[in-house]
Amino acid sequence: MGGYISRRAALGLLGVPVVKALAQGVSSRGVKPQPRGKFSGLPFHACFTDIAAQAGLRAPLIYGGAEKKTYILEAVGCGCAFIDYDNDGWLDIFLLSGQLLENTPQSATNRLYHNNRDGTFTDVTDKAGLRKTGWASAVAIGDYNNDGFEDLFVTYWGQNVLYRNNGDGTFTDVTAQAGLLHDGTLWGSGCTFIDYDRDGKLDLLAANYLQFDFAKVPKPGENPNCNWKGFPVNCGPRGLPPGRVWLYHNNGDGTFRDVSDASGVSKAKGSYCMTTAAADFDNDGWPDIYVACDSTPSFLFRNNHDGTFSEIGLESGAALNEDGMEQAGMGLGIGDYNLDGSLDILKTHFADDTAILYRNDGKGDFEDVTNAAGLGVETRYLGWGAAIFDPDNDGYPDLFWVTGSVYPELEKDLPSYPFKGPRILFRNLKNGKFEELLDQAGPGVAALHSSRGCAFGDFDNDGDIDILVMNMNEPPSLLRNDVSGANHWIKVKLVGTKSNRSAIGARVTARYGGHVQAQEVLSQSSFYSASDLRLHFGLADAAKVDLEVRWPNGSVEKIAGVAADHLVTIREGAGIVKTEAFGNKKV
Repeated sequence: MGGYISRRAALGLLGVPVVKALAQGVSSRGVKPQPRGKFSGLPFHACFTDIAAQAGLRAPLIYGGAEKKTYILEAVGCGCAFIDYDNDGWLDIFLLSGQLLENTPQSATNRLYHNNRDGTFTDVTDKAGLRKTGWASAVAIGDYNNDGFEDLFVTYWGQNVLYRNNGDGTFTDVTAQAGLLHDGTLWGSGCTFIDYDRDGKLDLLAANYLQFDFAKVPKPGENPNCNWKGFPVNCGPRGLPPGRVWLYHNNGDGTFRDVSDASGVSKAKGSYCMTTAAADFDNDGWPDIYVACDSTPSFLFRNNHDGTFSEIGLESGAALNEDGMEQAGMGLGIGDYNLDGSLDILKTHFADDTAILYRNDGKGDFEDVTNAAGLGVETRYLGWGAAIFDPDNDGYPDLFWVTGSVYPELEKDLPSYPFKGPRILFRNLKNGKFEELLDQAGPGVAALHSSRGCAFGDFDNDGDIDILVMNMNEPPSLLRNDVSGANHWIKVKLVGTKSNRSAIGARVTARYGGHVQAQEVLSQSSFYSASDLRLHFGLADAAKVDLEVRWPNGSVEKIAGVAADHLVTIREGAGIVKTEAFGNKKV
């Protein structure tokens, strides 16, 4: 468990003199935090408690050296996933793992945990056939063969892996027969299933971070890209050859073919690609692709409706910040924070910088509203997995991200840059502005860890959103959310028929209490992670909600007057086929 200190006391760290940044391998603007305004004093009705140990999630997540990171490969870490792999209506947990440079223990493996429906989980990794050691990066979820069971795609430094869900609790590595083997050793990073041509079959996007070879990477301190604030550190990403993006088309027979060149995504070069998210950012009914890029301009691929994409990151305003500067893009939150029916972007960055909030104008052009929204008060920590979501069900999505340094060896010399940091939560003040909650969201948010990926979902089926967090060389965190008050909610599970079975790329627009909010079913977001495919809307005091579903193939269904505090299953073409009430119980 991470240590706990008062978040207000932690602000004292800002008084520690900051060493002037010298040439370094990672982008950081060196910005000073904005002054904090007076706290609103409004109550916050969500409380997060880490119950990982009592839930049975006790195995540490091994990823490189705990005391020192000699190589950037050890420092980046990996994602995690909520997945209902057996279709029992309860979220199971899939955790990725890295290894050590030498003497890697047998416990360093990916793990699948089955939800026992009583607040505990059972490790079923071996039974499921998912034991694997290596440098895992990211995970995407989607039913690529439309058989009704969610499959897994995992990227690695080495060779990416496609796991087919056999529907009987087991998975099979089908990478070779699916045509997804590649030549050489690549560092797979962000990945996502996406039906980019709307043919009802999930295609696959897989990015590479950078080219990494133990024999060729300089040692800490060897050149300016191997220093941070004057201290020798692991090298990169700057100074190392950048990666690229790959797109594979689903042939419908269990195989994929490489369409990276034909689609145009391979033309985007020169950036260090990290988390990916496929969503319709310009509201034209076709999925676009956003790629957070580290210390280089981020990519936004606009779908041209003909099997090709145009990279428009710079012209759309989503590649850089408002000052035209690169940032160390890691994690992505996708959501409609200002309730205008369009998807906005939250992107996390390095220490001495802010996370960035891009407001979507509805046409796919973005404005950096970070400082105007109040996020400029927080610059202390290196951010990773993130989300725009509604933990307290008040109908206004909040902002969340996890933190953790990549330089454990520097804390003794630079105590103002600790290896472990808290989770960050900004409460939506409902006027375009946010305020950071320092101690009000519970011990699970304030606890200190060096975290990377995180996934969001209702693991205990009680009507609120919980959080799964990957912690470097520690057990994961499972942050159970306990919501007080009387706010309502609705949860929507979509099942495609003509569209892909997972309904990835489908959009649900909810109208409640005079508000409108859009969400889409995402295969990946946060940092290298996959969240609950069931969409969750807080409704505040609205007892009913009107839902509009735009399926991935473009067809639209409208369902009015849906009663709150239920999970509704909507099958394409058939409306609501199942309604479940399971709120307000703790397991």
